[in-house]
Amino acid sequence: MESLVGSARAPAVAILHPPLTWASKKKVNGLRAKLGDDNDPLFLTAINSASLRFQETNRPEPLFVDPYAGCFVSPNVKMDMRQCSHHYCLATKFIDDKLLRTVNLIDGVKQVVLLTDGMDTRPYRLSWPTSTVIYDLSPERVFRSAAEKLAGVGAKIPRNCIFLHVPMESSSIQQSLCAKGFNGNQPSIWVIQGPPVMTLASFEEVLYSVSNMATNGSFFLGELPAWLAETEIGIKSSTRQWMEKLFMSNGFRVDMIGYEDIARNLGKQLAPGDYKNILFVAEQLQFSDDQMETWRREFQRVEEQGDEEGFEEL
Repeated sequence: MESLVGSARAPAVAILHPPLTWASKKKVNGLRAKLGDDNDPLFLTAINSASLRFQETNRPEPLFVDPYAGCFVSPNVKMDMRQCSHHYCLATKFIDDKLLRTVNLIDGVKQVVLLTDGMDTRPYRLSWPTSTVIYDLSPERVFRSAAEKLAGVGAKIPRNCIFLHVPMESSSIQQSLCAKGFNGNQPSIWVIQGPPVMTLASFEEVLYSVSNMATNGSFFLGELPAWLAETEIGIKSSTRQWMEKLFMSNGFRVDMIGYEDIARNLGKQLAPGDYKNILFVAEQLQFSDDQMETWRREFQRVEEQGDEEGFEEL
């Protein structure tokens, strides 16, 4: 599979989120860390997102609380004191809630696959139910650096849960996840938010892999950079049709979620400005490769058993 990372195209990475800091003089106590890898766009994008989560956490009425985001950001980060909610934070709240609602409905082992920028703290900050297996698929060097910082501030995975990392640089998402124990016969929920999607072709390969591994009824949700659609169709008015065609061709029914709708439902005011991401929820309508193989073997077993019984009657 074509790697999502590799030679990073700076504009594509930078377009995912707004500038790292905004004007304000409020100083907030919290976990802090020195900004590292200043020239690496993968680190900068991940730190940018962590900064937004850190600022949201320290609002009077936050959408969510991320107690670990501060260990990734600069000690000099300035707080945005406007009352408006940022698109990214609204999306994070929506994804958090959808994740937990869905995973709590799964019986037995609960498989969660997070395609992230390497600094996603969901495995540590969300209240996962027992027997949840969380796979983080992200850039290796960002994840390793983040893991050290998280360990340094005492972050821990909930008891009776398992957390596994799969490098995004892997040549095959499907093989790497299966090698870590992913079971294509069990339900799963997949999230994409923040990974460095470099080309439309690379995302299509991710979608193809998810389609192969996710059982019927599984969910895939998150954010995609809007330029993926613009690259293909050139006009934003056709984004919905483009999304539906792309996802349905891989067995998913997809819905686009409006940031304005989330803000309204939460009683928040959406921050002004153009946001370059698409928020979506997709449901798998077809069967995974493992499900098909299981049923093929069962059908073959029934046929062979029938042949043997017929032979005995003769």
